[in-house]
Amino acid sequence: MAVPARKTSKTRKRLRRTHYKLQAASLSACPNCGELRRPHRVCPSCGYYDGKEVVKVK
Repeated sequence: MAVPARKTSKTRKRLRRTHYKLQAASLSACPNCGELRRPHRVCPSCGYYDGKEVVKVK
């Protein structure tokens, strides 16, 4: 069974993990109503996607 010869130092471990971070969600304006929404998703405020009404919004 393979076992590491030396303990991984805190610095080496943290350097490896520097890329694990959250990114802010990208938003774009809805062409129908102008509200901000996630790209490639139905607009939650008007229910339109790709110029067509997909969901009836109250």
